[in-house]
Amino acid sequence: MISTTQANKKTGKVPAAFLKLAAALCWILIWFIASRAVGSELLLPSPAATLARLWELARQGDFWLAVLQSLLRIVAGCALGIAAGSVLGVLTAVSRVLYELFMPLLTVVRSTPVASFIILALVWIKRDNVAIFIAFLMVLPILWGNVSRGIAECDRDLLEMAHVFRFSKKDMLHKVYLPSVRPYFFAGCSTALGLSWKAGVAAEVLSLPRHALGSELYYSKIYLETPTLFAVTLVVILLSVVLEFILRLILKKTAGWEK
Repeated sequence: MISTTQANKKTGKVPAAFLKLAAALCWILIWFIASRAVGSELLLPSPAATLARLWELARQGDFWLAVLQSLLRIVAGCALGIAAGSVLGVLTAVSRVLYELFMPLLTVVRSTPVASFIILALVWIKRDNVAIFIAFLMVLPILWGNVSRGIAECDRDLLEMAHVFRFSKKDMLHKVYLPSVRPYFFAGCSTALGLSWKAGVAAEVLSLPRHALGSELYYSKIYLETPTLFAVTLVVILLSVVLEFILRLILKKTAGWEK
């Protein structure tokens, strides 16, 4: 016999899934009505026209190469930003001198418009590496700030106890600092991935590497291929959702291993 709690869990999942599906269908319907009202595929292609164009793109090898190259560039930049931001977060949290030294750099990176960095990157480096550089810059201050804050928020009573009982450096790291930093680090990674993906694609639009989703977006605008613009944008959105889902799984597994 199924318990009441189990029954509630099962019945609770169905409405949630139904509501999400209904919301998605509602917005697709609004999109369809708006495209019919506009009456021009050039201005607003219908969902059917967008999916048809997406199917055409999916049958082209160059399109999949563009997807792969964009993924590699942006994920590489994001990974480098996470690594560098984490290291700087630790260093500036434990050293006042390093904090004062690097804080102006952090302020500049946070305050400068993305477009300015993209244009500067086009002058400094090869166009194929611009998206990597921009993704790196978007992620760096987020992880830097989050890791530094996680260390600063570490329980002082726990630190005192660790010193009294003479914890080894390894125990201090695993039992005191990591539990404090982990939620900030995970939150930073989640935020950084979405931001780096959007900024990386924007960088590709301006730098026009040979195989890239950003280049596809640019050329669809130049040749007035609005269905292509919508189809590629849909791919960018879907990839962003998939990457975030994969990241959450990785972080969840990592948290489980540490426990």
